[in-house]
Amino acid sequence: MSAIPSVDLSDFVSGDSKRKEKFVKEIGSAFEDIGFVALSGHFLSDELVDNLYKEIKKFFNLPQEVKDKYEIEGIGGQRGYTSFGKEHAKGKKEGDLKEFWHFGQYVEDNPTLKAEYPDNVIVEELPDFNEVGKETYKMLEKTAKYVLRALALHLDLEETYFDDYIKNGNSILRPIHYPPITEEPKNAVRAAAHGDINLITLLMGAHGKGLQVKDHQGNWVDAIAQPDQLMINVGDMLSRLSNNKLKSTIHQVVNPPRELWGTSRYSVPFFMHPVSDMPLNCLENCIDEEHPKAFADITAGEYLHERLIELGLVKK
Repeated sequence: MSAIPSVDLSDFVSGDSKRKEKFVKEIGSAFEDIGFVALSGHFLSDELVDNLYKEIKKFFNLPQEVKDKYEIEGIGGQRGYTSFGKEHAKGKKEGDLKEFWHFGQYVEDNPTLKAEYPDNVIVEELPDFNEVGKETYKMLEKTAKYVLRALALHLDLEETYFDDYIKNGNSILRPIHYPPITEEPKNAVRAAAHGDINLITLLMGAHGKGLQVKDHQGNWVDAIAQPDQLMINVGDMLSRLSNNKLKSTIHQVVNPPRELWGTSRYSVPFFMHPVSDMPLNCLENCIDEEHPKAFADITAGEYLHERLIELGLVKK
C-alpha cells in the first residue's frame, strides 16, 4: 500500500461548500505533512492518456539519430529532446538513467512572453505527437489551476491568488523514458534524490514501484497511485512562498530489481511554473515567531535560472 494520502478534485469543483472545504483541508494537511497526494477527479480522459502513451513510446522508439536532431542547442533543454544521461540531480555527478522530451507553454495574447519562451519543437515523423502533447498539457494545466486555488484558500489567500501568475506560465510537460538497464549502474539511478523546482508537479505514470518519497523521519516511502490517479507534489517555489508551511519533499526513482532490468519505464510529469516575474517572497501570513522568514526575496525566473545551472542544463 502507498502511504500517500488520496484526494478527489471533484469534491473541490462540485459546487458543494462542505465537499470543497473537505478537499482544501485534506490536500492542505497532506502537503504540510508529506508534500504528496494521489489525486483523482482530474481533467484527463482515459482516451487522452492512452493516446499520449502511444505517441511517446513511438517517439522514444525512433532511431537515435532521428531523436538527436530534436535536441536543440543553447536553450537548456527547455523544449524538444534531451538525450540519455544528460541531466543529473543537484550535487550529483552521475547522469540520471533517462531520456526525455519537453512540451512548453502555448502562449495566448502575450507577445512579450511568446518572445521570451522557446518555440515548441515539431516531430515531423509523428503527425499526432504534438497535438496529443498539447491537449495533455492543457488538461494538466487546468487540473493544476484548481489544485492551486485550493492551496490558496488553505494559505488564507484569495482563491484566485495564483491565476494570473500561472496564465501563460513557464510550465513544462516532460514525457520521460527510463530505458532497460543493460549493465550494473555504478552510482546512477533512474532519477536521483531531488526536490522539484516549480510550484507543484502533476505526475502521470506512478502506477508501479519505483517512485519513492522521503518522509519527515528520513524513511523512503513507496509512492504508488491508482491507474486513474495523478501523483501531485509541492515544488521548491511553493515551499519558499509559504515559508516551508507546504513541504517540498525529496523524492527519487529507484532502479527496478534485477529481474526487471530488461523493461522500460515511462512517466510524464507536468511541472507547473508561474510567469518569471512572480515574486516568491515568503508570504507575510506564513511568518511568525515560531516560523521566522527562511528565504531571501527572489523572483520565479531568477530562482529557475539558479536551479538549471545546478542541474547542469544551463552553463554559467
